[in-house]
Amino acid sequence: MLLKIDGHDAYCYTGGKPFDAALPTVVFIHGAQNDHSVWILQTRYFAHHGFSVLAVDLPGHGRSQGPALTSVEAMTGWLLRVLDAAGVQSASLIGHSMGSLIALETQARAPARVAKLALVGTAYPMKVSDTLLNAALNDEQSAIDMVNIWSHSSITQKPSFPGPGFYVTGGAQRLMQHISRHSDEKVFYIDFSACNAYANGEAAAQQVTCPTLFLLGKRDMMTPPKATATLTKAIPAAKIVQLENCGHDLMGEQPDAVLDNLFGFVGR
Repeated sequence: MLLKIDGHDAYCYTGGKPFDAALPTVVFIHGAQNDHSVWILQTRYFAHHGFSVLAVDLPGHGRSQGPALTSVEAMTGWLLRVLDAAGVQSASLIGHSMGSLIALETQARAPARVAKLALVGTAYPMKVSDTLLNAALNDEQSAIDMVNIWSHSSITQKPSFPGPGFYVTGGAQRLMQHISRHSDEKVFYIDFSACNAYANGEAAAQQVTCPTLFLLGKRDMMTPPKATATLTKAIPAAKIVQLENCGHDLMGEQPDAVLDNLFGFVGR
C-alpha cells in the first residue's frame, strides 16, 4: 500500500491482505539499512489471523521515497503521519533495533495511539562504535560485512533452520546491499548516526503506560541483553523474553519463536 507522506510515496506492506483500519492494527518498524521484508513471516501471519498490518519502509529504504531521516525523532513524526494517513487511531507497535527506538519514542509522544509495545533487539543508549560509523560512511560494504557477522550467532547455517535452502546471513547481506545500490545517500551512516545520537530513551521509557515486551537474542552482539537494563528498569512491568542461540537478526535466526512471542503478546 502506498500513502503520500510529506509529498513522497510511503510504502507499507499489509501482509497479503487489504488494509482495513477497522481491525486491530499492528505496525512493524524495521532497523538500520533494512526494509519491511525482514518481517514477512510475522506480518503475513498477523494479517491472516484477525489483524490489519502496516510494515513500513522508512524514507530512503525499500520502496519509500524521500531522503532518509536523520533522527529518531524525525522518524517518529513521520510514523505518526503514516498512521494519520492510514486512518489508524491506535496500534500495537513492533520495532526492531533502530525501529525499537522509533516505537519507544512514538509511545512517549503519543501514548493514546499505542495499544502495545514490542521492542525487539533493542538497547539504550544504542551507541555505535566509531569504527562502524566510519565504515558506514567511507566503506559501506565493510560495514555491511561487520554487521552481518555481529548480527548472527553463527556464520554457519543451523541444521535445524526452518527454511531449508535459505541462507540467513547471505539474505541479510543482500538486503543491505540492495538498499545501498538504490540510494544516492549513505543510508547506513544516516541510520547509525540517528541511533547513536538518540538521547531520549530513558525519559521515553519512564512514560510508557501500555503493555510492553522486550524480545532479545541471548547471543546478540549488536544490542546485547545487558544493554537493555536502562529500559527494563524504567518499565518494570514489562515482559522480558530472551531467545536461545539467537543474535541480533532475531527474525532471520528464530523466525518461529519471534512470531510465537509477538502473536502471543499482541493477540492476547
